[in-house]
Amino acid sequence: MSEPHTYYRTCNLCEAMCGLEIKVEGQHILSIKGDKDDPFSQGHICPKATALEDIYHDPDRLKYPVRRTPSGWQRISWDEAFDEVVSNIQRIQGVHGRNAIGVYLGNPNVHNLGLILYNAPFIRSLKTKNRFSATSVDQLPSQYAAYLMFGHQLLFPVPDVDRTHYFLMLGANPLASNGSLMTAAGIENRLKALQKRGGKLVVIDPRRTETAVLANEHHFIHPGTDALFLLALIHTLRAEGLVKLGRLAEFTDGLETIEQVAADFAPEEVAGHTGIAADEIRRMARELAAAESGVVYGRIGVSTQKFGGLCQWLINVLNVLTGNMDAPGGAMFTRPAVDVVGLTTLTGQTGSVGRAHSRVRGLPAIGGEFPSAAMAEEILTPGEGQIRGMITVAGNPVLSTPNGAQLDQALAQLDFMVAIDIYINETTRHANIILPTTTGLETEHYDLVFHLLAVRNTAKYSPALFEPEEGMLHDWQVLGELRQRLEGGGSINRKTLPGKLEFQKRLPPHKLIDLALRFGPYGARPLTGTPTGHNLTLAKLKRAPHGIDLGPLEPILQERLLTSNRRIMLAPEPLVADLARLKETYPTRSGRSVTEPDELVLIGRRDLRTNNSWMHNAPRLVKGKERCTLLMHPADAAARQLAHGQVVAVASRVGQVTLPLEVTEAVMPGVVSMPHGWGHGREAIQLSVAQAHPGVSINDLTDECELDVLTGNAAFSGTAVIVTPL
Repeated sequence: MSEPHTYYRTCNLCEAMCGLEIKVEGQHILSIKGDKDDPFSQGHICPKATALEDIYHDPDRLKYPVRRTPSGWQRISWDEAFDEVVSNIQRIQGVHGRNAIGVYLGNPNVHNLGLILYNAPFIRSLKTKNRFSATSVDQLPSQYAAYLMFGHQLLFPVPDVDRTHYFLMLGANPLASNGSLMTAAGIENRLKALQKRGGKLVVIDPRRTETAVLANEHHFIHPGTDALFLLALIHTLRAEGLVKLGRLAEFTDGLETIEQVAADFAPEEVAGHTGIAADEIRRMARELAAAESGVVYGRIGVSTQKFGGLCQWLINVLNVLTGNMDAPGGAMFTRPAVDVVGLTTLTGQTGSVGRAHSRVRGLPAIGGEFPSAAMAEEILTPGEGQIRGMITVAGNPVLSTPNGAQLDQALAQLDFMVAIDIYINETTRHANIILPTTTGLETEHYDLVFHLLAVRNTAKYSPALFEPEEGMLHDWQVLGELRQRLEGGGSINRKTLPGKLEFQKRLPPHKLIDLALRFGPYGARPLTGTPTGHNLTLAKLKRAPHGIDLGPLEPILQERLLTSNRRIMLAPEPLVADLARLKETYPTRSGRSVTEPDELVLIGRRDLRTNNSWMHNAPRLVKGKERCTLLMHPADAAARQLAHGQVVAVASRVGQVTLPLEVTEAVMPGVVSMPHGWGHGREAIQLSVAQAHPGVSINDLTDECELDVLTGNAAFSGTAVIVTPL
């Protein structure tokens, strides 16, 4: 019997980058605990981390290629799988053109080192413009604003939560998400520390979330009106002489334009629409301006609405106007050990807007991708350029994109589909071939994306705990093989699989990370800046299994700006022009007119034990009370003669679902809330635990026609619904 061994690793199931202490004996996991010596997470852990064991031992997890046949799924060899996939891609593109193949990347891609590093060259080998991802059902407005204002779509401002004194938070619930575009392990402790030092947390949200309960103040706001609220704050700063750019004035353009456009949005003009009193808006603006340091932050609730682009722009504007952009305690920028912004700048991948437009609706491509809300119509609409074959990589868009039922129908009519995935789920059940890869504890890990979004500069490498079973492949090996064959290089000798591709032999993921560290900001030969003395290498990280602290965030924006004149563009023309759409939607101060009398407005919600839909197949993450419920205010329930616990029907333009009702004052009147990621009652999936806790999908109600037209991001928040007894 082997001796117990302790490993230290970063959890990759959400954005928080929590350090783990995992004790293992042979193939058996004895315990998973928080790593108290991790300098970033300091022992914090959430329930998701313990589910790594469930995922590793999950009997539903695929390990080898399978083919869908009339009699069921059949295991096939890697050679058969690759031959069939490549020949069908080439067949479809040969007959219908290169854009007849579409590709979708799911959220787990950003949590997996091999996928992040090897997806781009694989997708380039497809030579298709029909590219989609979870970006356009999530953070695309933040990328859009960053690109236009700072010159790079990944120059995300991150709240310096550990030093701020006033935290104004819109549409975010970090106590459930562990932080989002704000990697902050142990966020509850960080927010409590903010309050303990005399600071203030103010939450603006249509629901009294877990974070709102902790906050000093919580204000309900009508879904979709956040841009009006933000403009009223700017109006107040301007009207009361509270604008103070400080050092930012030296490299900021557009202040006069901002002051002009905000003039029409006095607090009295927006109060009726937002539901927040004018006096309260003024007070919050004054408090933000007067704080020793302050930051405005908005996340999923302000991104996934019809004015998501405006919201993320105006949040950045507020942080600039108060002098809190790129300042300690404000909205700051990371200097990660692997400098993703710097590396993508060198390769010209800073972002793009509108270089191509989708075939059916003419929606613009942002960062080289079309909105995922357009995916189904591009499959269903006949004509030149119609998508006839689809590749999904670690994604379940049937449950995660708007009008999932329509996409479900679309995928069923494809000529061919391949999924790189470890489960037969609501999306991959339509695939002809599924190519599963190693996952979780079988893979090495370095957080390329979330170090970029962290509230402190750190670095940590996690080696694999377990060797893959014989015949399993890593994600980067699968992508490399497909690319090799698509580019005409022929097949690899399967007898010596894995690792025969020359570039893979020379540059597997750990070697790429080592190079990036050596030439990064803390390496001996940084591509930009001067050496720091850290001389960071992968070998050095391996000798520090808990990770290395590289210090707090520092003011670096001026040196990082990539706009044409190397200045902050406070008033980009497309964003300023989009204000006309906002005025047209909310033309007067005389209250709201966004729904019909019987309609309610649907918003989503996040749960601490869920990030992606496949986590519902982990027993310890679905145990306990029913979580797929509809939250409704008591006044709305009484008006419809509905009772707590009753099963109700919820209908929208695109569909209807039934689920239990939860009557609570945690949502404002006129608003109902459902969680995302459920809906495991569809046929032919093989997720035994999830099927026992199916719930219903919120995206069987959300509307693919409801978008932020500026960015193409899905407008999940604010779907009009009618709720009736079953």
